[in-house]
Amino acid sequence: MPDMAPIPENARKPIGFVLEIAGSSSAIAFDLGRMEECAEDRDPSIALSGKVGGQIKIRVGNSWLLATVRTQRHDSAIEGGVVAHIDFVGEGEEDRATGKMTGFRRGVTRYPVPGALVYPTTNADLRQIYASDGRTHISVGTVYPTRDICAGIYVDAFLGKHFALLGSTGTGKSTAAALILHRICEIAPLGHIVMIDPHGEYASAFRTIGQLLDVSNLNMPYWLMNFEEHCEVFITSQGQDRQLDMDILAKCLLAARQRNRLVEQIGKITVDSPIPYLLSDLLVILQNEMGRLDKGTNSIPYMRIKTKVEEIRSDPRYQFMFSGMLVGDTMAEFISKVFRMPSSGKPISIIDVSGVPSEITSTVVAVLSRLVFDYAIWSRDEETRPVLLVCEEAHRYVPNEKNSDGSSVGRNLSRIAKEGRKYGVSLGLITQRPSDLAESVLSQCGTIIAMRLNNERDQAFVKAAMPEGARGFIDTIPALRNRECIISGEGVSVPMRVSFDALELIKRPASNDPSFYELWSQSGGEDRAVERTVQRWRAQSR
Repeated sequence: MPDMAPIPENARKPIGFVLEIAGSSSAIAFDLGRMEECAEDRDPSIALSGKVGGQIKIRVGNSWLLATVRTQRHDSAIEGGVVAHIDFVGEGEEDRATGKMTGFRRGVTRYPVPGALVYPTTNADLRQIYASDGRTHISVGTVYPTRDICAGIYVDAFLGKHFALLGSTGTGKSTAAALILHRICEIAPLGHIVMIDPHGEYASAFRTIGQLLDVSNLNMPYWLMNFEEHCEVFITSQGQDRQLDMDILAKCLLAARQRNRLVEQIGKITVDSPIPYLLSDLLVILQNEMGRLDKGTNSIPYMRIKTKVEEIRSDPRYQFMFSGMLVGDTMAEFISKVFRMPSSGKPISIIDVSGVPSEITSTVVAVLSRLVFDYAIWSRDEETRPVLLVCEEAHRYVPNEKNSDGSSVGRNLSRIAKEGRKYGVSLGLITQRPSDLAESVLSQCGTIIAMRLNNERDQAFVKAAMPEGARGFIDTIPALRNRECIISGEGVSVPMRVSFDALELIKRPASNDPSFYELWSQSGGEDRAVERTVQRWRAQSR
């Protein structure tokens, strides 16, 4: 039903005119007096018209052309006194009966001419612009500066072409991530979402609808690692020695895998084949190879590998992965549990890696990310079951070239970013340091959600990654309030500034900053707390 409310008086009168037209970006002159009049209007959209980040509209024939204000400067030589640069967003038809905009669409087919009049936008205009086009979407907040226009994200485009959530610490990034994932789970309760949680923040947020996995119940079989991941764990040498150790490990690992009865059914296998083997078998084979007279080298490389394998096997911190109980063929069971197949009312698995020893955290994430991709490839003959892999603190796993250590996890996530879409694998990257993230991976993210970024290098990096149509919003990133963001890209019809909805307390992650004043204003029980902490510390359990 069309909106029959009359057009506000302020919206009927122009606030400026077009100075020059230059493709996607043009210049206009504002009347400072009219802008001050509009600033007092009760309609928040009219009040923001002409301001940086606000929208204006230009009449072109029987159409309205909509644009976002990117910059402003004072110029006494220009009539009106204010010159602004704008970025065109799209256009809509004018309803002859009411004079309002209808049928908004992205892109520009007909440009205005210099001298064309510029008008404020109204809430009704923005409702047209941000209205859903019928595709399945989730509502995550309200469009700034309105209080009642829902900000929708189109689910298929959002997930199908990957997304990145960027924001400095303390801006509400974790809560925003929880909100988006909760909204997705609400409309897709049979979904398959895997989240890597490096700080144990999200368990409390998804306790009712998620499978919570940590070192106590993850039970990740070590034999699922491929050869490259084995090297990251078992090889400690560098330079020429490393290549020699890798050759030895490859030979012995293949021999250990070949002892499994599954090989008789499968036939020929490689060192990368996910075939169960016993660590004790690997140690025996290393010992036997070390005793051969024709081995072509001394015993030191064999001892290096053997010592490392024994060290890890006996270390209680590694029992979640290197326990002797994990040698059975549990691959199908593990994949079903982690990928939520079937989801059984819990479409998301939260994998808390905060208790994983730091030396192998990257390897654990590498195995999980590779399994997601490999499963998608090998299940092509089945009905497609898309999987969303969400990576918190993504800059730790896919760093830029300057910070790269050549680990396999970076290559796995880069491969998902570049090729995952073809196989139904979606990638969600969450980070507070986008400038430390691999540029090639961020460029593959079709939707970017940018919260406040305090670091200039991060701001510049995000500006370079955002599409041209979002330039009008980009300069507002440092001025965003907590729980506000700029969303641009494939997941939304047009770039928008959004105020996130408040999330129920039970659905929020455990990421609140401690209050130093409150906690330092109370005392009691510290000695017992220290004793309990030391006990857990020594037991290597968290």
